[in-house]
Amino acid sequence: MRLLLQKVTSASVSVSDSVVGEIGQGYLLFLGVMEGDSESQADKLAEKAVNLRLFDGDNGKINDRSLLDISGEALVVSQFTLAGDLKKGNRPDYTAAADSASAKKLYEYFIEKLKSLGVKKVEAGEFGAYMQVSLTNDGPVTLWLEK
Repeated sequence: MRLLLQKVTSASVSVSDSVVGEIGQGYLLFLGVMEGDSESQADKLAEKAVNLRLFDGDNGKINDRSLLDISGEALVVSQFTLAGDLKKGNRPDYTAAADSASAKKLYEYFIEKLKSLGVKKVEAGEFGAYMQVSLTNDGPVTLWLEK
């Protein structure tokens, strides 16, 4: 399972020119589910994401507070292209991606896990849809997490 985390001041995702998810300060999380991934991996990634200390403290100390500490929000977007392999040629190979049914199940599980961990607002894209994502990256901070 792969997670691309971007710290944002705001983010939104649209399908067919209609906003389906929108957040303020927090994380835009692109989730790629790989063949053989499990709920245990989703648990670990969700726990890591909400506890990462990427927000400044009241005293100006950098990387002092977590998403939970600041009552931040999360926008989760399914992105099978994170499973892409570019070792050969110029065309990505997506055979490592989980099948659609398995990926959707873990995607939805991950979203529910974030909520259960106390994230105040969790929004999501539309699984399997062609989406447009808008964001204002804060920092910029972008991290790659993998379990």
